[in-house]
Amino acid sequence: MITFYPGPSKVYPQVEGYLQEAFRSGILSMNHRSQGFMDVLRETLRLMHVKLNIPDDYTIYLVSSATEAWEIIAQSLTSHHSAHHYNGAFGKKWFSYASHIVPQTSGSLFPVEQTLTDHLFEHEKDTARAEFNRQRLREYEVLCLTHSETSNGTHIRMQELAQIRAMTDALIAIDATSSLGGVAFDWTLGDVWFASVQKCLGLPAGLGMMVCSPKVLEKARTVNDVLRYNSLLFMHENFEKFQTHYTPNTLGIYLLMRVLEQVSTIQEVGARSEERAKSWYEFLENETDWQPLVQNPATRSDTVIAVKGDPQAIIDVKKAALLAGITLGNGYGEWKNTTFRIANFPAIEQEEADVLKMFLRK
Repeated sequence: MITFYPGPSKVYPQVEGYLQEAFRSGILSMNHRSQGFMDVLRETLRLMHVKLNIPDDYTIYLVSSATEAWEIIAQSLTSHHSAHHYNGAFGKKWFSYASHIVPQTSGSLFPVEQTLTDHLFEHEKDTARAEFNRQRLREYEVLCLTHSETSNGTHIRMQELAQIRAMTDALIAIDATSSLGGVAFDWTLGDVWFASVQKCLGLPAGLGMMVCSPKVLEKARTVNDVLRYNSLLFMHENFEKFQTHYTPNTLGIYLLMRVLEQVSTIQEVGARSEERAKSWYEFLENETDWQPLVQNPATRSDTVIAVKGDPQAIIDVKKAALLAGITLGNGYGEWKNTTFRIANFPAIEQEEADVLKMFLRK
């Protein structure tokens, strides 16, 4: 079975061997305060900096999932207000989570065909409203964005983040769950980037990560975080010693280390993702009766391609795909019945993509 499900998605085939190595190495039975575990964690963090091109002054924390990161940001980095701009189901869920912890949280929905910068200020017909949005952007405490919206296959481009970064001193938190490990980031354009490993990193679910700028610790020290379990400062105390703040997913950390050893640099991986995404969109538009959900190339994702059709056609193609040994991603949220999704993650081989293309031509 070939899977194109956009998370959990295909794991690298080498993971089978890494699982056996983990067992034989004894790491699975090690105390997470032991030198053996600390060595593995230190090497994992080093490889993340190297392979993902993370700046030296950005700190990495490993958590259980990207969803946990939503709560950490609200609890440890938000004193009074976070602003969420989103165009899909996962951005909306993040807004909902944050609202339960910080009631003053605000949310703003924009269309999938509209870029984030257009939504905020670029092409407002109402110039007074555009100026209001610019002023509001300058006053945000924490600005929360979804870089790759898994539910509809949209992206925020780095050029947009650069425009926003130049206009605000807010802490910028970015959900990169469906793009971290598959897209080359300019990390300096965000303060908290977070994701889970079961997508572009080609690993089993159960591990998340937060990549934080120096501003994050400064901010955390000003927030009255009375809880302990997910306190960012408590996490930092432990990670400075190459330990974790709770008993970790030791297997997940070991597998992450081994996969990072094998993968190319993010510059190479990102270029390949972009090239393959372009091929996918051209193929859908020119060689099939299907169409991408997102028509604006400026907002299309390089890692999750959403394909639209009428509900019965969607049901039929997913059934036929299963019979052909192919798993397509279901639609999600408001697009549940009118789309299927194709993961364009690094662990998926070009030969597998070619099999799906041959199937869709029929």
